[in-house]
Amino acid sequence: MQVVELDTEILEGIGSYCLRSKKKTLGYINKNKWLNERFEEGLKYVQLLENNKQVGFIEYTDAEYSSRVVHADNYLVIHCLWVGETGKGYGAKLINHCLQHARKNHKQGVVVVTNPETSWTPSKDIFLKNNFQLMDTAPKNFELLVYQLGKRYTLPSFPTNWDERVARFEDLTIIRSFQCPYVEVATENIIAGANKLGIEVNIIDLKNREELMELSPTPYGIFSVIYKRNLITFHRLTIHSVMKRLKELM
Repeated sequence: MQVVELDTEILEGIGSYCLRSKKKTLGYINKNKWLNERFEEGLKYVQLLENNKQVGFIEYTDAEYSSRVVHADNYLVIHCLWVGETGKGYGAKLINHCLQHARKNHKQGVVVVTNPETSWTPSKDIFLKNNFQLMDTAPKNFELLVYQLGKRYTLPSFPTNWDERVARFEDLTIIRSFQCPYVEVATENIIAGANKLGIEVNIIDLKNREELMELSPTPYGIFSVIYKRNLITFHRLTIHSVMKRLKELM
């Protein structure tokens, strides 16, 4: 078993883990472009190989560069943790790699955002098994799990003005970044469903963390759809589901 920390050169050879079966898609291309830009900020994209086969990965970065809407100064934020097969210790090994990085760099701890409503966030079970603790919650079943490296450190938290954020948008609006390669197809489905109903779509591509912290209506941060001051979704929907939810508000 081998842990490989990707950089621009290695990424070019191995490629990212998500959507790797569709390397010619715009989502995969955008993800790799996004990774190359984030490497300069210190983001870590770590793959786990077994017999030279990709079996999992973890992505994390300093909170001040994170794509999650959380107040966590001097913490690391885990964006993603995925493994190809459970029960083999892959997840624990990747989490431990992140914790070692946090200790080495004198961080206060590590946080992760989870949500049982979508597979787009990591499952919280593996983190609870590795001594993370539930620290905060937000609407739509979002949870903030924390591994603290010192008892006297500041506790991370979510913002509290979620209703105000949603209430800003009357027109159908997608707020997104390309941290996840599935954002592209998720966007396409929203546009396709909206077009069938004659609804125009506004897209806000988040340019930096300041915009993310101000505009995102969920802790997940990288994909949200709002219509008539209602959060439609924060993950991919089928075109049929898009149309159904929009019709309910028309």
